[in-house]
Amino acid sequence: MSRTTTVRRVTVALLALALLAAVAALARALPGAARQRDAACAGRSLASWSADAARTGEFARYGDHDTPADDWTGGDGTHSLRLPDGRTLWFFSDTYLDRVHPPPNPRGEPYSWRTADHGGTPFLRHNSVVVMDRSGHLERTLTGGGAAPGPFFPDPRGGWRWPVHASVEPRAPGSADKVVRVLLWDRAPGTGPWVFGQPRGTEVATLSLPGLRLEGIKETVGQRAVADPAERVLYGTAAVRDGGWTYVFGGDDPPSVPGSSAYLARVPDGRLADRAAWRFWDGAHWARGPGSAAPVLRDGGRRGVGSSFTVVRDGATWVLVTMDTGGTGAAGLSDLTSYWACSPHGPWHGPNGRIAPPRPPGADPRYTAVYNPQAHPEFSASGQLLLSYDINWIGPPGESPDSRLNDNVGLYRPRFLRVRLGPAGP
Repeated sequence: MSRTTTVRRVTVALLALALLAAVAALARALPGAARQRDAACAGRSLASWSADAARTGEFARYGDHDTPADDWTGGDGTHSLRLPDGRTLWFFSDTYLDRVHPPPNPRGEPYSWRTADHGGTPFLRHNSVVVMDRSGHLERTLTGGGAAPGPFFPDPRGGWRWPVHASVEPRAPGSADKVVRVLLWDRAPGTGPWVFGQPRGTEVATLSLPGLRLEGIKETVGQRAVADPAERVLYGTAAVRDGGWTYVFGGDDPPSVPGSSAYLARVPDGRLADRAAWRFWDGAHWARGPGSAAPVLRDGGRRGVGSSFTVVRDGATWVLVTMDTGGTGAAGLSDLTSYWACSPHGPWHGPNGRIAPPRPPGADPRYTAVYNPQAHPEFSASGQLLLSYDINWIGPPGESPDSRLNDNVGLYRPRFLRVRLGPAGP
């Protein structure tokens, strides 16, 4: 054997030993990193809250003013997005576009809401966008065109669209041109228990910046092929960016039970409108097809989420806030609760804590629903999270909701809380 051959063999052996040492070090480091992450991730719960009267009052002020006569006077499905120029967009699902005739009563007592154009019937559209200026002043309502104001995101054939989470992204990966992407829920009228319509799929709309022109809408997660509407999952009630990904949360919508199950998808940052980029958590891996998705938080017993919920990061901890669908009595339409996890796919621990948010003054709690908690991190400060919730009238039996909302528009407007998170059990 030549000296050269011997040197080569020794060199190869040393390289192999070095590679094994590196692999062993990595194997030791990964559990250490996991332990470090778990040590930083601590249980969180809804600890305390206070009413944000200023934010609630700003929406009351804007809804009550009479110029113009066809702007936002009330709505639900409240989501927000801060734009690069400092403005904030507020996205609403079902929306009343009308005029509140003076004198608006600041104590929330009944007052009339009438226009000659439609004989006193509230002018309902399926969505709208309200623009807030950099100072926090609501200034205008964006609607669709036509002879009368229509939904900003036009109704699809045989159905309607509800906007949920939105974000600012590059127009294309690597592009300096920014656009707004808005996740939409496509729904269609239903019968029987489907009083709020049947889910059909998740779409993504693109808006120009800074002009906010609607450029187009694409379907990203179609669900029409799922035979049972109760098993269809709509994505976008919450989304959180982390580590180069946007984690998009969604839920099924079974009409016969109080709770829903939460599901999870992820998309590389900047590719929400790219259908091929979506991946779905199947319980162990990220799968290509939405049919492989498995719940990350399954309903049943004391557990479950409302059809709309919100997710935020508190340090290393993920926190999900929802209606207390597993609570006793009507807690699913009155109380908020939370879950926590160390990763977006869980395991999720809870429910933890409970908040019963205030209703408008004078509202009968038996018939006034609280729902759709949504976090607004762009307005959070001093460790307090801004949380909105929606209000609606659900009774008594035989009474028209439109009639009651006509008399007191405060029963169909978002309200706001400042919420502080605190420790929770394991």
